[in-house]
Amino acid sequence: MSVAEYIPGSLRSCPPDLASWVDGPTKSAIIDFVGHVSTEIAPEERVAVFDNDGTLWCERPAYVQLDFLVRRLAEQVGTDPTLAAKQPYIAAAAGDLGWFGDAVTKHYNGDDSALTVLAGAILSAYQGLTVEEHAERVRAFFAEAQHPSLDRPYLACGYAPMVELLRFLEDNGFTNYIASGGGRDFMRPVTTQMYGIPPERVIGSSVGLDFKDGDLLTTANPEFLDDGPVKPVRIWDRVGRRPILAAGNSNGDIEMLQYTQGLRLLVRHDDAEREFAYSAGAEKALQQADEHGWTVASMRDDWVRIFD
Repeated sequence: MSVAEYIPGSLRSCPPDLASWVDGPTKSAIIDFVGHVSTEIAPEERVAVFDNDGTLWCERPAYVQLDFLVRRLAEQVGTDPTLAAKQPYIAAAAGDLGWFGDAVTKHYNGDDSALTVLAGAILSAYQGLTVEEHAERVRAFFAEAQHPSLDRPYLACGYAPMVELLRFLEDNGFTNYIASGGGRDFMRPVTTQMYGIPPERVIGSSVGLDFKDGDLLTTANPEFLDDGPVKPVRIWDRVGRRPILAAGNSNGDIEMLQYTQGLRLLVRHDDAEREFAYSAGAEKALQQADEHGWTVASMRDDWVRIFD
């Protein structure tokens, strides 16, 4: 029996590996699917891909990487006051994370006007650094930065149920990859610590690199925006296999989920008390899930806890 022939409902055991998942249809769908492929699908074909922002860690009130970048943009304004008269430096200097969040939400709804302005500043923010210098700045950020409203370090903002899912998949012969619209070189320094996913299995947006005097230097030239239809292209380019499980949470994950042959998991942010409740930027994905029978994980109804 192939992945395409799999019929949910044949397996109902719920091992303790997914202790942070409420016993119910969503957990059972995961258990059933993994149980099926563990006996029917060769280990080398058990590829799982996960979005990061909003799927593996918190993305509100703004993306974690935006906090990192906003601090850099504000620092640049301090050294070059002429930047203070234009966006996104105006928002950065004022600490207005809402402007950045709105730019991304507009992008998911087809309006890239603000994202184009933001991208230009992002691309030049770390131009000229070696990849090692950039990684050190990322590690320094995570060593001290706190989430603005959840009263916890960003390193503690990974979703416990999703980390459990990663371990559960590994225990059943899966190889997990991250396929995120976030920056590849922003995620790599912390994905092993947070998720147990090594840097070579992180696929993300990137800028071009130059080799000079024995070092790799970041440039201001865009390479990939790993979002939407680019995600499956990059997954194939990096992995060489079609995933049999994918997890996402937004409109930018639709094509990755469509490309997957097997379990398609969509995280729904509907728990205002323990995290956030919102559907902006995920409306089309939720509609696709309803129309095509994707598995939807409700934070409110399917997760015993959200964070460790």
